[in-house]
Amino acid sequence: MEPFTVSTTIAQPREQVYEYLADIANHAEFCDHYLVDWHLTRVDSYGAGAGARFRIDAPMQRFSWADMTLHDMQPPHRIMERGRGGKYNRIRMIGIYTLDPGPSGSTRVQYTFETEPSQLSDRLLETLGGRSWTKRKAAKAMRRLRSILEDGRERGERASIEAE
Repeated sequence: MEPFTVSTTIAQPREQVYEYLADIANHAEFCDHYLVDWHLTRVDSYGAGAGARFRIDAPMQRFSWADMTLHDMQPPHRIMERGRGGKYNRIRMIGIYTLDPGPSGSTRVQYTFETEPSQLSDRLLETLGGRSWTKRKAAKAMRRLRSILEDGRERGERASIEAE
């Protein structure tokens, strides 16, 4: 999938937004409308190496499990996450949060997402609506992120280690 970018401006300092995004357990709060059944891959959910596994609740998605790991952290400017999903985890995924200072102490958050499907069948599914569906859901996630950080509203559940 060609990369796409969605963005929002949050009326909070960049450092505060970075600290929230650097904890992958928080991502379930603003992405749970399309990424569900979150489970952390390690106890420490903060910083490089922290990861989560989740299910993508998309139409025509037979192999919906995916995982993301926080990979490259550049405080307070950039967070890169890498993951895999689809059948046999053969689709590589990359997400990048870029945080830039905005007017009056606000923060402009840009999220860029791309996938690298290895099979023709995976590329066809993306072409038949997968990219536009993902972009719409990511844009909604940015609106929910802004709402959570500015007002404390619309909080979903934080991800946790799976109960035994």
